[in-house]
Amino acid sequence: MTREEKLRVLADSAKYDASCASSGARRAAVPGGLGNSDGTGICHSYTPDGRCVSLLKILLTNFCVYDCVFCVNRVGNDIRRARFSVEEVVDLTIDFYRRNYIEGLFLSSGIIQSPDYTMEQMVAVARTLRQTHRFGGYIHLKVIPGASQALIDEAGRWADRLSANMELAVERHLIRLAPEKRHDTIEAAMTRIHDGVEAATPQRTDATPPPRFAPAGQSTQMIVGASGDRDAEILATSARLYRDHALRRVYYSAYSPIPGSDPSLPPSAPPLVREHRLYQADWLMRFYGYDASELTTTAAPDLDLDTDPKLAWALRHPGYFPVDVNADARERLLRIPGVGRRTVTRLLALRRQHRVTHADLRTLGVPMKKAAPFVVTADPASTTAALDRVDLAARVRLPRQLTLFDAAVTAGTGEI
Repeated sequence: MTREEKLRVLADSAKYDASCASSGARRAAVPGGLGNSDGTGICHSYTPDGRCVSLLKILLTNFCVYDCVFCVNRVGNDIRRARFSVEEVVDLTIDFYRRNYIEGLFLSSGIIQSPDYTMEQMVAVARTLRQTHRFGGYIHLKVIPGASQALIDEAGRWADRLSANMELAVERHLIRLAPEKRHDTIEAAMTRIHDGVEAATPQRTDATPPPRFAPAGQSTQMIVGASGDRDAEILATSARLYRDHALRRVYYSAYSPIPGSDPSLPPSAPPLVREHRLYQADWLMRFYGYDASELTTTAAPDLDLDTDPKLAWALRHPGYFPVDVNADARERLLRIPGVGRRTVTRLLALRRQHRVTHADLRTLGVPMKKAAPFVVTADPASTTAALDRVDLAARVRLPRQLTLFDAAVTAGTGEI
């Protein structure tokens, strides 16, 4: 098989892993070296469903001794197999980088022989790029759970970001669908990465800075819709991983039916809008002060596909509103539907100059159809009567914006 044929097979096999975005790593060019990594992130090209494609994203091999039924590369699946050597991956990365096709490498792999053997091969790629070719571009390595601490430590020396995929939020579902994997093994790898990042963080008392270790931190991925995991369980697991392992990101990947799917798997993919709602809820947990338990209810453990989670929370908690945009604290302003963090910052600055009106909010870009019932402004006619309307939910829901690619996908705005 030629190198080009291998690339076609192994790039296609890698497309199911969404956790390949990059940010937070800065690596300066060195004399005689090749390239650099910018701390603002290198991801600038996206597929219609939001996945980054700016890295050379490949598997070392799609041979795998594991039998995860949701994975296209599982040992029992009849697919075309290929394997790169360490030198082939290095050469591809250098060739593509020099042609300005890519700005970094995302390398994962099926499990061959053992976690340690597989991890050794991946670490060898990164080590060769850094030491032999003095490569300064971005490198993201997928950590193989069960690999030795020494190999994870070395991976962190060469890579900008590491990730170990959680796969499924509920362990009993993971055991059923991926019998060789366990949450404690995956989280042991996450703990080792977290410890390495912590140890590499410079302290004020350090005479010399500690050695670099995965300066862009770690991320993980959870598959949505392959098992019976409810959104409440997925969000609770994500919140715990953020807290316990200081993850930079949790990526949510809608399950995609694959050739030769196990009959225990759903016959069709979940709506991509479910993935979108999970990202919105994740954003609320990370940047808006929401707890995972606030975003769903016992009676409705899945996110509403027709309503963004911030608006859904507001509709369930009318007693929290109205929020006085001229008096209330930042934390309360962040709970107003349709008002994002940047808008709140601008609003706080504006109200130091004069009392804020509906017209001011429109000027700031606030969607008033969505926000007006939940706020009190300086306008004489400003009222809270709208909160008591029985048709409030229907009045404040904005029409779902459709894309040219999938009628189930809503356009993300960052202002929720």
